[in-house]
Amino acid sequence: MKIGILSDSHDNLVNIEKAAGKLNELGVDLAIHLGDYIAPFTIRRIGELLRVRLIGVFGNNDGDKYLILSNARAYGFEVYEAPYILSIDGYSLLAMHGYGSKDLTRSIVYSLCLSGRYDVVMYGHTHEVHIEKIGKSLAINPGEVFGYLSGKPSIAVLDLEELKTEVIML
Repeated sequence: MKIGILSDSHDNLVNIEKAAGKLNELGVDLAIHLGDYIAPFTIRRIGELLRVRLIGVFGNNDGDKYLILSNARAYGFEVYEAPYILSIDGYSLLAMHGYGSKDLTRSIVYSLCLSGRYDVVMYGHTHEVHIEKIGKSLAINPGEVFGYLSGKPSIAVLDLEELKTEVIML
């Protein structure tokens, strides 16, 4: 199974269109958004473009959660409070946004990975790409769709069976 992973879109509709187009082109089976959509219209635009199911979590900047969730449901998408645990094809995946500083978020990710409970720990919030095997877990931060903080908008694609991740620049 190929899973498209994106985060921190921050209402950048141009890059959202690029991200959805790339995920469609690559034929991912599922998309996971790790939060900070920001406005409810953002999830609606993702719904108009993306041809696969999306599961997401809320980020610290997502304001109108009711409308974001309502728009998500209109497209058959699911959005949850973080952290959210998924079981896919026998693999345990944890999806979260992040908490507080970059250092705090990374410390939480390292602890979750070292717990040995998850095959994959996915997070956003830092706007920085991070792919690392920590203990028996794979930590994945796809970077930011937004692109303004890093100057490098990106997404990631996880091959779940191989536990390998490719970062794709937008």
